[in-house]
Amino acid sequence: MSNNHINRVSLGGLLITLGIIYGDIGTSPLYVMKAITGTGAIEADVVLGGISCVFWTLTLQTTFKYVILTLRADNNGEGGIFSLYTLVRKLSPKLIIPALIGGAALLADGIITPPISISSAVEGLRIFNPSIPTVPITIAIITLIFAFQRLGTNVVGRSFGPIMLVWFTMLAVLGLGHLINDLRPLAAINPYYA
Repeated sequence: MSNNHINRVSLGGLLITLGIIYGDIGTSPLYVMKAITGTGAIEADVVLGGISCVFWTLTLQTTFKYVILTLRADNNGEGGIFSLYTLVRKLSPKLIIPALIGGAALLADGIITPPISISSAVEGLRIFNPSIPTVPITIAIITLIFAFQRLGTNVVGRSFGPIMLVWFTMLAVLGLGHLINDLRPLAAINPYYA
């Protein structure tokens, strides 16, 4: 079987991928930073440490887990952790347990991440209305998203890709706007702060 379809990259494909995968990566640092800084006084070292942890976690996780391991796991054109599990199972029965743990972690992440991401976003509305009922709104949004997800990955990606492009563009513009005024957050690239 030819794997030429894997090597083809297009702007449309990248936009669909952005809608499928990267929504989580774009929202997770927001609630992580909220948890790190808390509600008290914010210290510069805490912020730099938090940014450094987010930066290095995303960099190392993306590089090692996805680029080095998961993307190389090609099982007849299929990829991902379950493809890796299938390939590992064929290679060595001893590696089944780590592969099962990886699959379980993927499923757990798929269950816990959407409610955390959505509830964090909805809680942001409390700035404007402190009495807003966040739990029912979160449940309604999750229900709509999972109902929409039944239409397939391609439809979800095509629908959310442009939204995520706008979201990441907004994050970049706002971030660069603040970074121009103060370059100190760039120090977080140094893993010392993590």
